[in-house]
Amino acid sequence: MSIDARIRELDRRHRSLESDLREAMAHPSSEDAAIRQIKRRKLRIKEEIEALRSRVRSAA
Repeated sequence: MSIDARIRELDRRHRSLESDLREAMAHPSSEDAAIRQIKRRKLRIKEEIEALRSRVRSAA
């Protein structure tokens, strides 16, 4: 998989998690642990996207 394709896939997953997070936060019955887990996953994906973009920039 090319770096660009990987970034697109990670971006798609990040947007999906954002949707999941909004939904979880809209329901008062959502557990804090579940919300924290979604936030952690989003952050890991964002960090991976930034690392890949940095690699692309440095290779150019």
